[in-house]
Amino acid sequence: MTGEPRVVGPGFNARVYAVVRRVPAGFVTTYGDVGTVLGSPRVARQVGYALAALGDDDVPWQRVINAQGRISSRGDVVRAELQRHKLEAEGVAFDNAGRVADFEARRWRYPDLTGG
Repeated sequence: MTGEPRVVGPGFNARVYAVVRRVPAGFVTTYGDVGTVLGSPRVARQVGYALAALGDDDVPWQRVINAQGRISSRGDVVRAELQRHKLEAEGVAFDNAGRVADFEARRWRYPDLTGG
């Protein structure tokens, strides 16, 4: 046991959506960053599941990428292309390897939630 409080439970998806809504246009965050804000970086996979279950278009799901600065397609090429298109429309550029250009500069660190 790690001593971390239980993060995933009732209301988890809604909390994920609230955190993702804080990412401004033109920035990205990672699944692990969202998990960290919620209480544990270890719930990155569950953050992804929550976003995959999303039925609410006011959540900017496209702004959540993996820790390497890439879009995680998980076999859904259509959704990955849509995500890239949405990010590019917000001014996010990608390098030739498919990584967000200037990833660290574009990475949202939740200063309003973490004090950082």
